[in-house]
Amino acid sequence: MQHPASSRRRFIAGATSVGAAALGFPAISRAQGSPISLRFQSTWPSNDIFHEFAQDYARKVNDMAEGQLKIEVLPAGAVVKAFDLLDAVSAGTLDGGHGVVAYWYGKNTAVALWGSGPSFGMDANMLLAWHEYGGGKELLAEIQQAMGVNVVSMMYGPMPTQPFGWFKKPVTKTDDVKGLKFRTVGLAIDMYSAMGAAVNALPGGEIVPALDRGLLDGAEFNNASSDLALGFQDVSKICMLQSFHQSAEQFEILFNKNRYEALPKHLKHILAYAAQAASADMSWKAADRYSSDYVKLQKEHNVKFYKTPDAILQQQLKIWDDMIEKRSAENPLFKKVLESQRAFAQRAGRWHNDTSVNYRMAFNHYFARKPAA
Repeated sequence: MQHPASSRRRFIAGATSVGAAALGFPAISRAQGSPISLRFQSTWPSNDIFHEFAQDYARKVNDMAEGQLKIEVLPAGAVVKAFDLLDAVSAGTLDGGHGVVAYWYGKNTAVALWGSGPSFGMDANMLLAWHEYGGGKELLAEIQQAMGVNVVSMMYGPMPTQPFGWFKKPVTKTDDVKGLKFRTVGLAIDMYSAMGAAVNALPGGEIVPALDRGLLDGAEFNNASSDLALGFQDVSKICMLQSFHQSAEQFEILFNKNRYEALPKHLKHILAYAAQAASADMSWKAADRYSSDYVKLQKEHNVKFYKTPDAILQQQLKIWDDMIEKRSAENPLFKKVLESQRAFAQRAGRWHNDTSVNYRMAFNHYFARKPAA
């Protein structure tokens, strides 16, 4: 006669096995073989915090997959150059990658609207809201189909407003930009060109060497931490803060479409939910690290930060209006994205602006110097 406890254990084990099969749980385990491996490359140098963000996403996926899936992230140039990532992922040379859609501007100008320009007054997090819930995701898939690329994209990671740029002296008016050899990417190329700059689009790792050799007079990249790691402070001591050229950008996680579609459904869910988790984590880490490095650049490297004059910001908006009218006439998909963004921004932006308190008022209350009594 079997012991009752032993019988119960056998029954539960058998029921669990049958239940798992009935629910369609994948028959994948670490004991049954090696994990599915995805080979990724970022578009960032290994010392850039952006590459760290890419690794953060991979770690979240790897932790949640518990041995069933593993992403390995290589830095820019390990397999292909930064600007060649999209084609490499599409062709299956790489399984995936981490970058920004503005880098694919040359294939279709519409992709640069995920971050370039003032985005009708939306910040980066609100632009992500438009992407997820306002039709952006579907529009990006339509554009990628028109581009003929075999990829799946996940947008995440809202970036704070990017500086106007690093220069040899403060920029006080638009004319100060005329004739400068300047680095930027995406539709910002049109904006700085309209301001009179001679623009050269370079990946992050090539900017500071070009500034050092005099091939550039000025440049923008992204944030205090990236700029510090790339060495901007060694070739310039002036940085102009605030700009509409890229005031609402975010990151892109790319997958080869065939490789992605072949994954079990539950692993696809992990890839998607890890992107959402990494989006929040990245914004928290950025607030901590960017602010620390902002202070370090000033105290340890004698960098002077200046606010970009409002007259230049207003000029950027006027230039942008002319640009988008021209680009919309050339590219129906460009116009379609703009119309979708405008509709979302008008509704969500009004709500956001009407309900958000002025945080600077509270900051000044606690930290601004008060006149002596």
